[in-house]
Amino acid sequence: MKELPFELKRMLDALGAKENVPMAQYTSFKTGGSVRILAEPDTAEHTAELMRLIEAAGVEHYVIGNGTNLLISDKGLDAIVVRIGEKMANVERSGCTIIAGAGASYAAMAKQSVQWGLMGLEWAAGIPGTVGGAVAMNAGAYGGETADALKTVTYAENGAIIKETVDKTAFGYRLSPYCAPERIVIEAEFELNDDDGSAYERMTDYNKRRREKQPINYPSAGSVFKRPEGHFAGALIEQAGLKGTRIGGAEVSTLHAGFIINAGGATSRDVYELIRLVQQKVKEHSGVQLETEVKLLGEF
Repeated sequence: MKELPFELKRMLDALGAKENVPMAQYTSFKTGGSVRILAEPDTAEHTAELMRLIEAAGVEHYVIGNGTNLLISDKGLDAIVVRIGEKMANVERSGCTIIAGAGASYAAMAKQSVQWGLMGLEWAAGIPGTVGGAVAMNAGAYGGETADALKTVTYAENGAIIKETVDKTAFGYRLSPYCAPERIVIEAEFELNDDDGSAYERMTDYNKRRREKQPINYPSAGSVFKRPEGHFAGALIEQAGLKGTRIGGAEVSTLHAGFIINAGGATSRDVYELIRLVQQKVKEHSGVQLETEVKLLGEF
């Protein structure tokens, strides 16, 4: 990494940035090498200013949340990683509106909404990751999507902090106009409805189905592949006979073929090679090209 400008160094120091940080502790796969600098801003203003300084310096950088949708190279990253996490995790309620910081746990916020007597996010009570990450990728499950209840988004862009009412037509399947590095989600407002009396029952049912059908006891990044049009990735992988296929410590889950798990001692390279093998075999078997939902950072 090139020499950092004085202003950027001062900002990083003020935020208590750390150097040479192993990223396995910050990703749900529990793999990955070290990053040169890890910074965790604590306010919207600090986030906007930090991003402005990084971009002005032309330094390689990445923005992450809980790392639940990431595969980071074993070689690490000679870059600045900006993590939006616990320091920006406020959750408040105003009537049927929930205001949540980008670093808040999406699942915890969804559960809290049900406890507050609201409905609309029951499906999200088992979704890993942060509010910011969910907004940035329009996370969804069981027929629900983040955009459905999203009212406003506050984000940092070009050093400015902007709050706007969302245009729901700008969202799609795992598609959002609020993506890093151009836009960094700071806060989001969700417009929910009063509980119809069955919100808790629905949330409990969704979570029961997750426990039964997903390998939640192993490190993973959830669904590795996007849903191909007219198909389900997990079904295609299973039909290709790939359940239980293993490279090193990475394994195609025997419970849900759409998941690749760290079955013990996996490296990011193991996971990467297994992803490529699955794509190859599914293409040969069904003619469908699977696209990764997991983001790859660094050299593979």
